[in-house]
Amino acid sequence: MARAFELPLRSIDAESPRVRRRYGICFADGRIKIRLHQLRAPELLKYSVMVDTLCHELAHLRHLNHGQRFWRLYRRILAYARRHGIYRPGPEAAREHATPFAGLPASVTRAVPRLAVPRSVPTGQLELF
Repeated sequence: MARAFELPLRSIDAESPRVRRRYGICFADGRIKIRLHQLRAPELLKYSVMVDTLCHELAHLRHLNHGQRFWRLYRRILAYARRHGIYRPGPEAAREHATPFAGLPASVTRAVPRLAVPRSVPTGQLELF
């Protein structure tokens, strides 16, 4: 999706389980972190929630705000994901909970297990609440 929209994505990583406030975060250097587990339970988030969050953070790679241009790009990315079978909102099969990143490219799924937690807060970051 980043390539289709010419977005400067550097990496996608799993958010640290210690982070309790956000679903995703985008850094100005092109890194994105996505929450994988529910806040108060060990279960994985729904696949559609993770993909929606990813689309939101991808839009932030171009617009580090929540202005009109950001929301237009976010909706275009989400529509692209839906057209390509990546975003499937609604009731989900149990198998999707076991493999939450099924259907995503290998370049994304390889990045998921890494948990790089920065020691300091980088400048130019934007959080999704």
